[in-house]
Amino acid sequence: MRKTTAALVALLMISAPAMAGDPAAGKEKAAVCGACHGADGNSAIPDFPRLAGQQEDYLLRALQDYKLGRRKNPIMGAQVEALSKADMADLAAWFSSQQGLVVKR
Repeated sequence: MRKTTAALVALLMISAPAMAGDPAAGKEKAAVCGACHGADGNSAIPDFPRLAGQQEDYLLRALQDYKLGRRKNPIMGAQVEALSKADMADLAAWFSSQQGLVVKR
């Protein structure tokens, strides 16, 4: 039983975001993002993805992948070049905290 509990705790720690971001700090840092993605992440331009309401860990991973070159986009590559890990975590926290598209199920 102890081994199972320890394994479950370890799994939860691994699957949690590595760095929790600060949405308030992310809001300030997101000003430049608003040109394409909208001030709150709800882009009005179909060519640019809506970031609002996306999962925080997904957004963080996407930013990291652009920075590391695993995702290829010249605009995003240039945008993330100077971002620190904390900056990316804050941006992910901000956009994930915004109301995104509502989907009826």
